[in-house]
Amino acid sequence: MQKTTTTLPEIKLVGISARTNNANMFDTNPTNNKIAATVQKYFHEGLPGKIMHRKKPGVTYCVYTDYESDFTGDYTYFIGEEVESFNDLPEAFVTHTIPSQPYAKFTNGPGPMPSVCISMWQEIWKMTSEDFGGKRSYIADFEIYDERALDHQNVTLDIYIGIGKSV
Repeated sequence: MQKTTTTLPEIKLVGISARTNNANMFDTNPTNNKIAATVQKYFHEGLPGKIMHRKKPGVTYCVYTDYESDFTGDYTYFIGEEVESFNDLPEAFVTHTIPSQPYAKFTNGPGPMPSVCISMWQEIWKMTSEDFGGKRSYIADFEIYDERALDHQNVTLDIYIGIGKSV
């Protein structure tokens, strides 16, 4: 995994969300694995095409936010796209704003989904503040899936981890 640091501007998103935790991430039962169920609903129901004011159609954001504590507690999982505005919000969609803040950005080498994403998160969960270049803020962490994720057997993705002050 390659790591860089960056500060991003605020990002406005429209999509759907579910409350979950990492204990259920590897469960094969969709009732328990809310991330898999949310992703499936998002794509199988064609929800990206129903989002108005899409800024970069086809670029998907998966956000981890509203953390109860840290990566071991409950959080909100959000999947959606960046928008120019929140006007004309279709029913059943929610909004989320990723705040402007510093991020540690991790990029993987190509690999099959979902194992490439899961292995990246398993590495990130082992990291220290020194590895990130600052303490995790637990405000918003997210993955970006763009044209590099079209071939599900050779996905390259970026994971952004929000960080606070340098250590």
